[in-house]
Amino acid sequence: MITTKNSNDISLIGVPLQLGANRSGVDMGPTAIRSSKIQARLEALGFRVSDCGDIEVNRLHDRCDPDEKLKYLAEIVRVNTKLADVVAQEMGTGRFPLVIGGDHSIAIGTIKGILQHVNKLGVIWFDAHTDVNTEFTTTSGHIHGMSLAVLLGHGHPSLTSIGGAHKKLDPRNVVIIGARSIDPGERLFLKEQGIRVFTMYDIDKYGMKTVMDEALERVSAGTDGIHLSLDLDGMDPREAPGVGTPVEGGITYRESHFAMEYLHEHGALVSAEIVEVNPMLDVNNRTAKSAVDLAGSLLGERIL
Repeated sequence: MITTKNSNDISLIGVPLQLGANRSGVDMGPTAIRSSKIQARLEALGFRVSDCGDIEVNRLHDRCDPDEKLKYLAEIVRVNTKLADVVAQEMGTGRFPLVIGGDHSIAIGTIKGILQHVNKLGVIWFDAHTDVNTEFTTTSGHIHGMSLAVLLGHGHPSLTSIGGAHKKLDPRNVVIIGARSIDPGERLFLKEQGIRVFTMYDIDKYGMKTVMDEALERVSAGTDGIHLSLDLDGMDPREAPGVGTPVEGGITYRESHFAMEYLHEHGALVSAEIVEVNPMLDVNNRTAKSAVDLAGSLLGERIL
């Protein structure tokens, strides 16, 4: 198992994809995060950081087939297939992949790449949304709202087959933290799959430490490592305004840092991604800076 405790090498992989979402600007997320000095921040912690650049994305906003149920499906499949290959290649050399996006559809490629090396993966999905729609339940056709369902083996075959259809997550080892916007079809899916969802009610009632204790117990049970999928809209939009689909009443800045610090202390992290930073909607680059702050906490930065 590759963890941050035995690897000082990080591969930074940018994915400027916004085709899976419904608002322009999230494709500039990787640039905003880099401009907020993520590489220097991690190198100050003692890591050797190699920036692999960006996965190439074709601009197709004026060429979407209006009859296509899943918007920009072919290009999203192509980008995620390439991303899965790059992630698998970097992990194969013993490096820790840190993917920066881009909309949350890129989680498909990130995690499919990780699954080439980690057979039993636990996943913490830090998000205001649960992203378990399929082509049968989506009302928008936006694939960033389907990525977790795809990774569980449910969805369009061209998506689930990326990296091999047999490479998928076990719902018993997936937790969602911060959810507060769930579609009716997603509610049914989550119950059928038995996925543990910590809503904002749970965080308010029990506190982030109790939530993280239960989450880590679940994602660690029989797994070979943990992946963090960090969507910045999990935070309250007053603290992270630059996201495409903000939802009021989210996780605070300090609660978010505690979760990252606690996950680092657990010592089983094998990979991470940071998604949905939208500079066009941001205020003084606050959200990109928060993304870098959280990455620092996740990888060992402490107040003292």
